[in-house]
Amino acid sequence: MKQTWSLIATLLASTLAIPAQAQFAKAEDAIKYRKASLNVMAAHFGRLGAMANGRAPYDAKAAIENAEVVAVMAKLPWAAFAQGTDKGDTRAKPEIWTEAIKFKDAADKMQAEIVKVNTAAKAGNIDALKVAMGPAAASCKACHDAFRKD
Repeated sequence: MKQTWSLIATLLASTLAIPAQAQFAKAEDAIKYRKASLNVMAAHFGRLGAMANGRAPYDAKAAIENAEVVAVMAKLPWAAFAQGTDKGDTRAKPEIWTEAIKFKDAADKMQAEIVKVNTAAKAGNIDALKVAMGPAAASCKACHDAFRKD
């Protein structure tokens, strides 16, 4: 059973690496790309969080715009976590590659929660946004806790 999971993790990591290898000439390019996409996503998610937590006034139009950016950005960084991108200027933990299935599950969960945030923002209701933001933020934190070095 352990060999089966190891084989599945290796195949998954290899599958994820193919698009990244085609997109990035060097590991440093992949690292820069994923860091940039995660930073943009975090900035826009932070704006939504500020509205949801009352630190910023609620603006339905701004919420929609920020949620749409987050939804697009949430799809981008994953191909840049290819084999060989674990060295250099990165806070990525080795578990990203040694526990590839768990990492993919965490990424998928975060993306699913972001879809809910986007839907809530489009509803134009601060209460709906507040409800959606909690699980989305928790999914981000869970991934950071498991897969990002402090």
